[in-house]
Amino acid sequence: MGNRRNFIQQVGTWVGVFAGQGLFQTLQAADFARASAPLKGLSLDAVAVDEDYWSFVQQAYTVPSGLINLNNGGVSPSPQVVQDAVEKYNKIANQGPSYYMWRILDQGREPLRRQLAALAGADPEEIAINRNATEALNTVIYGLPLQKGDEVVGTKQDYPNMIQAWKQRALRDGVVYKQLNFDFPIENDQTIVDAFAAAITPRTKLLHLTHVINWVGQILPVKKIADMAHAKGIEVLVDGAHSFGLLDFAVPALGADYFGTSLHKFLSAPIGSGMLWIKREKIEKIWPLICAEPSQSQNIRKFENLGTRSFPIEQGIGEAIHFHEAIGAARKEARIRYLKDYWAGRAQSIPGVRLHTSLQPAYSCAIAGVSIAGKTPAQIDQALWSKYHIHSVGIVWENISCVRITPHVYTRLSDLDLLVKALAEIARSV
Repeated sequence: MGNRRNFIQQVGTWVGVFAGQGLFQTLQAADFARASAPLKGLSLDAVAVDEDYWSFVQQAYTVPSGLINLNNGGVSPSPQVVQDAVEKYNKIANQGPSYYMWRILDQGREPLRRQLAALAGADPEEIAINRNATEALNTVIYGLPLQKGDEVVGTKQDYPNMIQAWKQRALRDGVVYKQLNFDFPIENDQTIVDAFAAAITPRTKLLHLTHVINWVGQILPVKKIADMAHAKGIEVLVDGAHSFGLLDFAVPALGADYFGTSLHKFLSAPIGSGMLWIKREKIEKIWPLICAEPSQSQNIRKFENLGTRSFPIEQGIGEAIHFHEAIGAARKEARIRYLKDYWAGRAQSIPGVRLHTSLQPAYSCAIAGVSIAGKTPAQIDQALWSKYHIHSVGIVWENISCVRITPHVYTRLSDLDLLVKALAEIARSV
């Protein structure tokens, strides 16, 4: 009887979690409220440089002191509370997977959908929960009812998985896939808008836009491009893998028709979590990647038919949202942009060092590319790691050749001081 009572209490506890009483709310919400109290009334710029507050935030992460992770543009770590939630969900699921997954944890998807919708500024009936931006965007790329000869315009600086998906549609279905080629950084919205406009023909059906270019962090003027496209009767698909959870915006305000993102980047959700947004009136015509109900259903949930998935990872997203909201989207964006400017502004004055990213707020936030004359990206990346234990990533893609540096809220100024010192020493060694 004692075990049965414990079982019932345990189930009740997790139902409460789905109602919003998760680990973060129980263990950390009060501490975050206290730490945030002194920030009341301060400007975003003032908050961005308040090291006492950000030191408190940094302590929520578990990144070891021997590793300076500046490749958060790839995958960001989750704070401890998110890791703990996933572990707890995993343990409870493994007590009886078919029961706990399908009858208990699965009950958390609708509350999570509402949480994500609130964060995205969207209708919950437009939000599908999946595993990453590639899955979300490929759902639309392969699900659009395009015909032979229909044109899609993207860029050579888009993410490779999306480029290959469009190339496969071209091979398989005769869709015409056209790519623009930009030389970033560009600090003029109209230059970018005009380039897309010039590529449009009477056969153009869709523009594929990357909100934040993952290689160098350039922010595209998505709303202006979308307005131009819609005026011509053309749809817009946005890759928001590096913007959601970083920039403070509402997804519908971008003016696009479709939006996909990974949640394991700047939102710091569990690794392997993502989101798809489709404008409600567009849902019916998009074919799902994996079909388990009528393909032309108007129900956004048709895009979640993945079979057995990781319920613990999915439910851990909610804890990441609580953590994100405790900081505040605008504060988070301001801090991460400050961190990027902190190192990049100093690095650009080092002889031989070149930035591949604008430092104007409208055109970049977290990600910046850097190169050193006489050194390949691979050589710089290796030198940063072997001597300084700085983890970055070398980029050689189309007309881009640099090392990508991406801080996050847990990044310390001392880490960036070491980065600048390292770049200077590497440059002098050429």
